[in-house]
Order: sequence, then C-alpha cells, then structure tokens
Amino acid sequence: MGLFSSSAKAEQVLKKIRPTVVKTQNVAKELMDVAKKNDVSISSLDFDILEVQTYTRVNKDKIESDWEEISKNELRELDDATAILNPNFQIKQIYEIEIYSKDENDVFRNFHAAVGANATKCKVYLSIKAGSQVVANPKFEDDFSNYIKKSKIRAGILVDIFDEMIPDVVSKISALAKVDGKVSYDKNQTILISDAYEPTPTVNDELILHYDKEHTVNDKSENERVDYAKRGFIHSVLEGDLLIEYIKPRKGKPGRNCRGEFLEPSEPEIKYAPDFTVNDTIEVIDNKDNILYRAKVSGYVSLDGKAYQIKSDMDVGEISFKTTGSISTGLNSDVSLSIKENDSQKDAIGAGMEVEVSEIDIKGNVGPNAKIHAKRAAIEGQTHKTSLVNANDLTINVHKGVAIGDNIKIARLEQGTVDGKKVEIVQAIGGIIRAKDIEIGICMSHVKATAARLIEIQKLQGGENIFTIDPLMQKDKQDGFSENKSEIDELRVSVGEIKKEIDKYKKLVKDNTASFNEVKDRLMYYKKNGIKMPGAFVTKYKQFTKAQEHLETIINEYQVKNDKLTLLTTKTASFQDNIFDARIINRDRWIGHNELIFKLVEPPIEISYKPPEGSPNKIFAVVETDEGVFEIQAVHE
Repeated sequence: MGLFSSSAKAEQVLKKIRPTVVKTQNVAKELMDVAKKNDVSISSLDFDILEVQTYTRVNKDKIESDWEEISKNELRELDDATAILNPNFQIKQIYEIEIYSKDENDVFRNFHAAVGANATKCKVYLSIKAGSQVVANPKFEDDFSNYIKKSKIRAGILVDIFDEMIPDVVSKISALAKVDGKVSYDKNQTILISDAYEPTPTVNDELILHYDKEHTVNDKSENERVDYAKRGFIHSVLEGDLLIEYIKPRKGKPGRNCRGEFLEPSEPEIKYAPDFTVNDTIEVIDNKDNILYRAKVSGYVSLDGKAYQIKSDMDVGEISFKTTGSISTGLNSDVSLSIKENDSQKDAIGAGMEVEVSEIDIKGNVGPNAKIHAKRAAIEGQTHKTSLVNANDLTINVHKGVAIGDNIKIARLEQGTVDGKKVEIVQAIGGIIRAKDIEIGICMSHVKATAARLIEIQKLQGGENIFTIDPLMQKDKQDGFSENKSEIDELRVSVGEIKKEIDKYKKLVKDNTASFNEVKDRLMYYKKNGIKMPGAFVTKYKQFTKAQEHLETIINEYQVKNDKLTLLTTKTASFQDNIFDARIINRDRWIGHNELIFKLVEPPIEISYKPPEGSPNKIFAVVETDEGVFEIQAVHE
C-alpha cells in the first residue's frame, strides 16, 4: 500500500496538461479555469505570450466609439499626458497565450518574485524574495524581459506602456549574471517596473487652531498621563505667532494607472469655511492655498461669540482646579491677570495651581502648593506656607511661603522665606530673609536676615534674631569667588614649581659659566685657525646654550603666571573689601538676645557680636584693628 501511495503521488506531481491556446483580457482567470478543468495546481502552470493586441478609443458626448487596434510604435507615442489624461480615452489589451505545464528545467524555477503596486496602482514593483536565484544563459536578457512581462500580465498590468525603465533594469541584472554566472538575492529587493500618471489628491478644507496647543484627553497615548490641572484656560500668544490656518479646498488632478484605468479625483468637501471675524489685533493673510491669521500683538486669544481678538488684561474670580486650571502664558506674553476672589475663607489661587503670566494682581489668598511666576505680582491676601511666588517686582500683604524676586515689598512676614536683591518688610514676625539690602520697619523675634551690604531696622521689638552680613550671599558672587579661589590655588602650585626650577637652572648656569667661557674661547680659536672642533667641546657648548635658553623661557613663564596670580589675589581682596562697607543698623534700642555676624572672605572666618540689651549703639561694621585682626564695632554712618 505504501508503494502504491508513493507512485500515485509521483504521478500526480508529474501530471501534464495538453498545451492550450486562448485569447483573453484576463490571463489570471484563464489560468485558474485551465487548472480547475485539468485538476492541477495553478502554480504548476506557465504560459507563453503569442501576441499582444492593444486597442484604444475616445468616447464623445457619452457615446461609445469603436475600439481601434494600435501598433506597438503607436502605443509608445500614447505615453504622454495629453492623450492619457483625457477622461474620454480608453485602452485595453487582449493577449493570445499558450498555457502549458511548467518545465522542471525552467530557468526561473528558483526565482521567487511577485508583482505589487501602490494603492492607486500607478507604480508597479517586482518584489524579489530573499534566497531567489537565477542561473545565467545565452538568452538571459530575453528570458528575464519575458519573465517580467508575463508577471505583469498575470497581475492585470498593461505591457509595453509606462515601462520604459525595464530595458535598463534587465540590462543591469544581466550584467551581474554574466559576471558571476548567476544572480542571487541575499535579502528582499523591490524593483520599479511600471510608472504611470499618479493623480494629485483632492484637498478637503480644514481649520487648524494653532493657538490651541493643549492636547485633549483623546489625544493622549495610553501610557501618557493626563494633567487635568493644565487644560488651557488661556491661550497665550506672542506677536507674529500663527493663530489660525484655514486650508482652502482644492480638487485634485486626474491620473491613469498601470491597468489603463482613468483616475478621476473626488470633489473636495467644504465643512470649515471661516465664519468668524477678527479685529485689528490679528493680521489676515489670504494666500492661494490657505488663509493665515497671525497675532499683531502679544497677549491671549479671546473668542467672543464668533469674534476673535488678542487681549492683554483678564479678570477672573479665582484660579482653581474646578474653574480655570493652571494658567501659563509665559513671562513675555504681556498678559495681565486680575484675580477678584477676596473672601478670607477661600483661596484666590487654589491648591496646587501654577500661574505664569507677565503681571498678576491677586485680591485674596494664595493656597497650598500654589506656584506663581511673573514679572510683576501683587498679593493683597496671604500666601500659604507651602506656596512659591517668583517675580521681579513683588508686593505681598501677609507672607508665609517662599518669595523670590528682585524688588520685594512685604507688609507682614510670618515665618516665610524671602530671597531677593532689595527687600523691604514693614513687620517681620519670624522668617528667613536673604538679599543684597534689607530694610525692616518693625522686627519682632526669630528673624534670620542675611544681606550682602545692608540690614536696617527701624524698631526692634523682640529677640532671638540673627543678622548676618555675607559678601558672597548672592549666588553669582559665590560662583565668582569659588572660580577665582580655585584658579588662585592652581596658580600658586604652578608658580611654586616654576620657582624651584628657576633656582635649579640658575645654579646650574652659575656653576658652569667659567668652564663654558673656556670652551667658547677654544671653539673660536679652532674655528679661526681652521682646526676641526672636538665633538665633546661642541656637545658641551650646546648643552650650556640650551640650559640658558630654558632658564630664560621659564623666567618669562614665571613672570606671566605671577602677574596673573597678583591680579586674581587683588580680585579676591575686592570681595573682602565689600564687607568693610557693609552695615547692620538698628535705629531703635537693643532688647532681648540678638546676634550680629560678619562673614569674612579671606581668611574665611565668622565674627560674632551680641549687642547688650539696652545698648544705644545703632550702626555696626567690621573693622580691622590690627593686621589680620578683625572686630565688629559700633561706627558712625
């Protein structure tokens, strides 16, 4: 039974069909019909092209004309846009083929390729699979051209039109085959074998709101967390920014694909034609393909009904998660916010909100973990201890959080932190203050004030305060001093090493000068009398000369580095000089326990002084009483 089964299978594999000649427009269908009729696999069939007939016609006024056969030369002449892109033009091909069973010795039996096309079928490719191989033969070019033509016909692609690139493709592959005796493909390769007239797509109209940069929930990817607090209540813009773009509808241009099908572009859809107006804050630029709306001023986009404009001032009741969410327009947007909420039981700036605008006026309170960044900010209520306010010019009524800026004015500081350049506080009830100049009207207890130049108190009504003068308090000063000190340390080491080397070479030159002069005199004598100079004398002369040259070089290097060291040391001294001009002033009498500290730069030490209670001394400075000895003393202005 096993032998019978094997024989049956072998017979099925070797089954041949009688060659059949057919004339058809659809070769793939004919192959399928023949395979079914003869009960064989379609992959076991092949065919030869006996004749290709091409017919064209041009219909007029919806009346079909007769098909006319054209020659191959006339077919080539058709390959131009005038005839091909005529919507009334039609083309078809009829193929006379002979279908037969594949030959086991077919040259392309190990060549695995398929015809593919883009969506419009205007570009057709031969996709060759990795591992494919073709052995060269004397008729390789003809065989390969025929292989491509048959592959196109199987796929319903017209032949001898739109395929001017094929001779060049065949020629290149044939050249490879001749060199190596075969053509092998280690990886997949795609070759263009037909290129017709790609249609230009129709453009539907579109309205793009460029100013709305925030993403909606649907725009977020699954893994990207949505920050619902930042939902774009205000859309800030700068002068020149593109706000809105209307893409005008355009009907596409027709094409024709490699099957001969005419591709008529669809009519454009018009859904978003602008039905809004703009005022003189927005420039309208009407171009051929679009209309652009650009901001003529900085601010935020306001849409009132169907009227767009750029505004700079905005009044809101509160900024909170429920109402506006966080607001960020940028410091240079020229947007000014006014927050009206002044109920002491509510926050004008809600918990966790972040605000960044040019200017902001807040009638009420700033809530926990809120952050405000502006060029100018005014807060009539109080700040929470976990809040942060950063503004160049900053005014706060009651401050408990962190305030950063250049010019800061606070009515009452309650254990908050202030970091600025010039700070004025009416009443300080505890807290930390850092600035170049600090002025306090009434100073209660537990205040830590550190200034680079001045601390001035009008009335002192408490103790346990620490007032510190630190010339390097500001970060830029710290960085400058650190860099200066690091460079000084490096130069001191280098100058010391060069000095040792100079001393070494000076001694070497001094100890050998006498013998050098003797060698020099002898060499001059030899030269004058034409006597050959001894090699040892010449070597010794050159060694001494090089030693002198090296000494001169290192002396020059020493001078340059020592001058730079002197300059940097002077610069360091300038940091120190600042502290002698600094003052701690108490216009009132001293009460309670208070401490004055002056931090010196060089040497890096702190000097402390505790004014006795009731002391009338008002102005204090650091004084150098003896060389290298410093004290804090009461001085005049």
